[in-house]
Amino acid sequence: MENGLFDRLEQKGISRRDFMKFCGYITATLGLSAAYVPRVAEVFAAGKQRPAVIWLHMAECTGCSEALLRSMYPWIDELVLEILAIEYHETIMAAAGRQAEEQLEYALNKYKGKFICVVEGAIPTKDRGIYGRVGKHTMLELGKKVTKEALATITIGNCSSFGGVQAAKPNPTNAKSIDDALGIKSVKIAGCPPNPVNFVGTVVNYLLLGKLPATDSYGRPLFAYSKTVHDQCPRRSHYEAGEFVTQFGSEEAAKGWCLYEMGCKGPETYNNCPIVKFNDGTSWPVEAGHPCIGCSEPNFWDQMAPFYEQK
Repeated sequence: MENGLFDRLEQKGISRRDFMKFCGYITATLGLSAAYVPRVAEVFAAGKQRPAVIWLHMAECTGCSEALLRSMYPWIDELVLEILAIEYHETIMAAAGRQAEEQLEYALNKYKGKFICVVEGAIPTKDRGIYGRVGKHTMLELGKKVTKEALATITIGNCSSFGGVQAAKPNPTNAKSIDDALGIKSVKIAGCPPNPVNFVGTVVNYLLLGKLPATDSYGRPLFAYSKTVHDQCPRRSHYEAGEFVTQFGSEEAAKGWCLYEMGCKGPETYNNCPIVKFNDGTSWPVEAGHPCIGCSEPNFWDQMAPFYEQK
């Protein structure tokens, strides 16, 4: 294994031991045996495969990109410069205006049929998509143009995966998920925002095994979305004991009792939040005292609301 990555990580205050621990973390998240840990480490260290990525922004808040910018091991500069060849990404690319449009055309021609398309955000489809534009194209036109040339499409976030807040009632622009708007099938890293570990894990799966991960019926990777939040929740024992929080700031809340009566949607939500957490494994909403709102589920803005009441 090359030492270059370890040297760069040490410059950022990350030890080799911490890095290998993270590789074990990713390996476990993917459901692979410990024997794969060195191979996962090699994926990050090799820097040779670097699949091309064209990242499209549709109708969204850029929260998914912001979450990814806070990924750890690999840091975002390692992910962009060493592991992936991100050829187009409106938030982090230097080019703008005409230069950005030219870079997109260049990437489409150079990597035709070989790049991974990542899409963030839903697509407005009403009146031929005129309510969402990127440069000279509607989002609908851009999505069709790019995804048809892609090796595979990954939708990141609830908006691109299932429509998100843009598709919530009354949905005046008739915004749709990428699959529904374009008639394709994508691998969905669902969430609002999703955990960057699940995106990195999907990339590692592709680089390590040469294929995208197995998915559930909605297209979400099974390694991340095969179990409910409720089944993995550390507060599950309080649910079984009938110990519930009924008011924020109460003694029961301070004791960490179950948040089901505060509207927690954990029993209906498939995600690995209790295991991987956020911000380098620091915490997640329920640990911080907030009920799960079901953000990785289809149509969660309509189906899960009101968020603080039992359904």
